[in-house]
Amino acid sequence: MDNQAANPANKHKKILVVEDEQYLRDLYVELLTEEGYTVDFAEDGQIGYQKILDNIYDLVLLDLIMPRMPGITLLKKLEEENYDQKQKQKIVVLTNLGQENVIAEAISMGVRGYIIKSDVTPDKILSEVKYYLDQP
Repeated sequence: MDNQAANPANKHKKILVVEDEQYLRDLYVELLTEEGYTVDFAEDGQIGYQKILDNIYDLVLLDLIMPRMPGITLLKKLEEENYDQKQKQKIVVLTNLGQENVIAEAISMGVRGYIIKSDVTPDKILSEVKYYLDQP
């Protein structure tokens, strides 16, 4: 990744990465930071849930399978709190192949979309993030 490629407009975009796997979390944070985004992170769903309630993000990348509070549980808690649907539409779930039923459940709760982690390359994560941020 070339640091000169960072788009100055990205610095106004705030992204939360909720991912328990440290390697992936660090990778996403580094890639997005180098691209010029303001990036926050949480290592589990419980911390991510609190950060979502306490902050406004332009995009949330939410792992579905995590300790303490899985991503689906986090989404259910947001529903119970009557969390703003417009804000929930800024959530994109991160998942693995073979979790189609969990993906369908997350989408039925109003998330924007999903990213299959095993398919992700650095360029793909950046293009997916840009795609979801560019959606109205």
